[in-house]
Amino acid sequence: MKPQSISHDNGTSTIEFPSICPRCHHAVSPLYKAGVLVAPDILSLSFQCTNCKELFVSKYFLRKLVTSEPLEFEKVVFETEIEDTSPTFVEIYNQSLIAESKSLNQLTGIGLRKALEFLIKDFLVYKKPEDEVNIKKTQLSRCINNYIDDSRLKKIAERATWLGNDETHYVRKWEDKDITDLKLLIKVAVNMIHNDLLTEKYLSEMKN
Repeated sequence: MKPQSISHDNGTSTIEFPSICPRCHHAVSPLYKAGVLVAPDILSLSFQCTNCKELFVSKYFLRKLVTSEPLEFEKVVFETEIEDTSPTFVEIYNQSLIAESKSLNQLTGIGLRKALEFLIKDFLVYKKPEDEVNIKKTQLSRCINNYIDDSRLKKIAERATWLGNDETHYVRKWEDKDITDLKLLIKVAVNMIHNDLLTEKYLSEMKN
């Protein structure tokens, strides 16, 4: 969206309007309503979404958009194969997003780490039911190393675990990574697991 000039209580500013509504999550060209200069470098602007018609507030630092609130929860719907294999993963993942929508950022990463463990272990139990007892009681990193056969999935799951552990530790190891990176790695792992499950399904259903 192109920068626009707006008039507010303390003068005129040229800023870029938000392009996504934090309430309905649609791409929009919001209607500017009012603005207040909170501090010399901080500006708060209120907008109306052209999709859901609700009001929201965007905060700017040095005329750059920092955040838009309130951020409302948007449930992630996973493929049937993922839902069937690890329903607890789906539940915990979406609960983590609820925490994120309420700005409970310290809890979001912890929840995502727990969701990841259920995803990986449930998948491994499905693939190796004879090892179910050991998989369930083994530390996640060891499960990944000992039971995942696909080398690429093993590397992705390993890195997602690294970032997930950072969310639970006092000192962060990967300071240049954050929850966004963790969610992306989980997404990649989900896609790889889904592909594996689909491959197995169709190879089983369509034999010569």
